[in-house]
Amino acid sequence: MKKLSIGIVGLPNVGKSTLFNILTGQSVTSANYPFATIDPNVGMVRVPDERLDKLAELSDSKEKIPAVVEFYDIAGLVKGAHKGEGLGNKFLSHIKNTHAILHLVRVFEGRNIVHVEGAADPMRDIQTIEDELILTDLFTIENHIERVRGKTRTGDREAKKELETLEKVKQVLESGTPLAASDMYTENDVQRAVRHIHLLTAKHQLFLLNGEASEISDELKQKITSMGFDYVVADLAEQNTIPNLITKAYEVLNLISFFTTGEKETRAWTTMRGVKAPEAAGVIHSDFEEKFIRLETINWEKLIEAGGWNKARDKGLIRVEGKEYIVKDGDVVVVRHG
Repeated sequence: MKKLSIGIVGLPNVGKSTLFNILTGQSVTSANYPFATIDPNVGMVRVPDERLDKLAELSDSKEKIPAVVEFYDIAGLVKGAHKGEGLGNKFLSHIKNTHAILHLVRVFEGRNIVHVEGAADPMRDIQTIEDELILTDLFTIENHIERVRGKTRTGDREAKKELETLEKVKQVLESGTPLAASDMYTENDVQRAVRHIHLLTAKHQLFLLNGEASEISDELKQKITSMGFDYVVADLAEQNTIPNLITKAYEVLNLISFFTTGEKETRAWTTMRGVKAPEAAGVIHSDFEEKFIRLETINWEKLIEAGGWNKARDKGLIRVEGKEYIVKDGDVVVVRHG
């Protein structure tokens, strides 16, 4: 995973363009009516990380390259989006390849901002968006089932097994449950079956509740947590930055950062927690995974305490790890490859 990408979804006028402006510092179309934007706004946001600053200072690096998150801000969705209402199906296609979804929900009232349903009702609004994501996935999986069913007619055993799995996934969606919120999604055969069809509800979701903490009901919190998702509270009208949003995204998506550092550059890299050294090396360069020999590594704090890489090596603090090593958050690495 060289770059984390997140798609922002929500009803019109819930604050999506405001959020995007805060995150990226860019000015995008923002209007007090639905469908102000058709094409997605795409913005690169730096991941705040003081470890990168300290390592760059230690190495006297000429360049400092943070990990980045790519945000896709699509136009507001409305009921019927999966059928093309408000060009919703076109909007949704823009986020099929993102790693996760940020679901923005308006909890504030008034402020002279029109609500597409007349008044804010976070419980209803969440359900509207979730229903559209589910219905879009049902359309996708039904088409895929038909293609796989065609293969089973030739006696393909793998296709028969895949078809059975897809039928189970379809039942989950028909019950109104996002796939990522289902216990079934932890099964390997389910993940294999849906990996290449980019189901929207198979993505992890993080909710951003736009308003004051006092405006958020216990019922709303319980609804989100009962779906297996987490949330962040921010009054976008009053904030210029939301650093805890990206931190929470990393936590929810089970991501870590590791580092490379030297005089040329200090750089943060993003990967899934629990990956082995060759896969992490492949994040730096695709050839490194295949040609991996070993990893030299040290925790970032220990490196700073030692006063630099060479001093850490002299003190015997640099570890040499093989292909089975699990890369940890905060590791500083040098990859040795063929």
